[in-house]
Amino acid sequence: MSMTMVGMTTNDEPDTRHRRPEGVDDATVEALGKLSEALEIVEQARGQLYAFHRLTGAADLALGESVELLRDAGHDGLASRIEEVLVGRNVIDGRWTFQIVEEYDDGYYSAFREAEASARSQLVEGRRHLFEAEMKEDRRSHGRPGHEAVPPGR
Repeated sequence: MSMTMVGMTTNDEPDTRHRRPEGVDDATVEALGKLSEALEIVEQARGQLYAFHRLTGAADLALGESVELLRDAGHDGLASRIEEVLVGRNVIDGRWTFQIVEEYDDGYYSAFREAEASARSQLVEGRRHLFEAEMKEDRRSHGRPGHEAVPPGR
């Protein structure tokens, strides 16, 4: 597309990796879009799991500091009871949070990512975000600044 008016871009088409392959129907693109959405939710859940891991670890370290401060203040008995019951305690049966994160990553998360990638590979030559790319094409104001199909220079 040549520049014919102010604000028109020279490349107002999405790149190939965001166009559906020949013969792929709307139902397939929609189904893969929903699968991608599900993976994004799992990614967000994974982030929350890592936040849980980090916060629980920070709490345990702060707890250890509080035990030392209680001892310094002369409350040895209380400090010892808290230390024995809570410092370094498993958060669930036999596991610290790093073990929960590892099991999630190695099991459910990995299986989910592999299933999503496999579906894309089988159905749309591995292309990602086709549903969103088509939504962008439908919703943007073609040829207007700030509504380009791709970044400048592509």
